[in-house]
Amino acid sequence: MSNLLQVRVTGILVEDGKILLVKQNVTSDREWSLPGGRVEQGETLEDAIAREIEEETGLNTKVSKLLYICDKPDASPSLLHITFLLEKIGGEICFPSNELDSNPISGVEMVPIQELAAYGFSEKFMTIVTKGFPESGSYKGLKSNIGL
Repeated sequence: MSNLLQVRVTGILVEDGKILLVKQNVTSDREWSLPGGRVEQGETLEDAIAREIEEETGLNTKVSKLLYICDKPDASPSLLHITFLLEKIGGEICFPSNELDSNPISGVEMVPIQELAAYGFSEKFMTIVTKGFPESGSYKGLKSNIGL
């Protein structure tokens, strides 16, 4: 049996006290998430997050800095979860086409950081965003350690 590991990238774009979120089925108690997705074969992490953000939100972004590397070993396959802080370089927020997506996105919004809890995010994650991502650039262990 092969030992599979999936690498996923997530992007955080913050502008004017608001954070970019996408609406799709995440868990039973949360339907909003940070945009991102799986890194495809032959793709760099930077290319993957730029592609995912453009596909999901219509925005063109570039990586500003590495925020956190986390594990989600209870997923199948196990996940290596890498979160980047992004900078917008162009584009307009628009609705993705979704025609090939098994978990389609039904909304894209810039949400005030103080309202993250109302969108199903943890207080821990809201505090991390509010404080400007303390300990960024580090390995944080389980994904739950950053409140996701």
